[in-house]
Amino acid sequence: MTVHIAKTVTLPSHFQALTNLADARIGATIVSCSDEFFAQAERMLQSTPAQFVEGKYDDNGKWMDGWETRRKREAGYDWCIVRLGVAGLVSGFDIDTSFFTGNYPASASVEGCYAPDNQLDNIEWIPLLENSVLFPDQHHFFDCSAQKITHIRINIFPDGGIARLRVYGRVVVENVDTSQQIDLIGLKNGGRIVAFSDAHFGHPNNLLNPDRGLNMGDGWETKRRRAPGFDWCIIALGQAGSVEKIEVDTAYFKGNFPAFCSIQATYIEDATDAQLIPQSMFWPFLLEQQPLTMDNIHEYLEEVIQHQKVNYIRVNMIPDGGISRIRLWGKVVSNFS
Repeated sequence: MTVHIAKTVTLPSHFQALTNLADARIGATIVSCSDEFFAQAERMLQSTPAQFVEGKYDDNGKWMDGWETRRKREAGYDWCIVRLGVAGLVSGFDIDTSFFTGNYPASASVEGCYAPDNQLDNIEWIPLLENSVLFPDQHHFFDCSAQKITHIRINIFPDGGIARLRVYGRVVVENVDTSQQIDLIGLKNGGRIVAFSDAHFGHPNNLLNPDRGLNMGDGWETKRRRAPGFDWCIIALGQAGSVEKIEVDTAYFKGNFPAFCSIQATYIEDATDAQLIPQSMFWPFLLEQQPLTMDNIHEYLEEVIQHQKVNYIRVNMIPDGGISRIRLWGKVVSNFS
């Protein structure tokens, strides 16, 4: 069997600092759907690009990597309700029809609601995306006005298949317990990538994913540096906090792990992403330069330099290579502290 993997596309620039809230890795799940005869709706939420396997069939027909409903023989349309991994301010979508060529929907619309208790019986659905034309085998990027959402409902007209659904927004962290240690940059806690020097082989978004890396492709990896200097990325904490422990995980990076890493940190209110990049060179260290080893979790406790409160860090990867995950364990610091 021949396997084809969907080509990756460049996100619109205003999506690049946002989180995919419909990612199964952070807990997004299917609540219900009208039909999933040909392909299960949960496949839409996978983080990996869609694939097409030539010659692969199951009991219901051609195996497709996405959500696919049967051909509708009556009036109406198909729909699917997704509980986002975390509540967020939703501001855009990617409705991806990769490999759906003769079986893609003619159009789609999206609604949303805020139901933290998961009670949807009498909920009011808010229109987020009007019924919009879709095309075969491609990504469709749409904007919407930012709304605080926990669930979305995608409607496809009249039937067909969606390979992947991405719901882009800013995580809204609620009911924070300031007495508990959390990963201050974890995706589910609102951490996000602000900027980076290079992401040739793997995007730094992977640094913030839950759990350990799945393979070498599930991390931040830069091209081989052929000039002086080193690679870096700037990360915004979900909320300002006091850092107590740092983990740098080089899982699966063996012949390409960095020689060293260091972390700088600061607390800045009302900063724009653009202004942070030149300023970050001068931030004080949170973790001075440390040697790294292959395929290993490096834990730092005593090495962490105390800061009263930080909300941005800059990770320096010296000189280049790959890091799978970074954890910044600490406690949220109230603005009134």
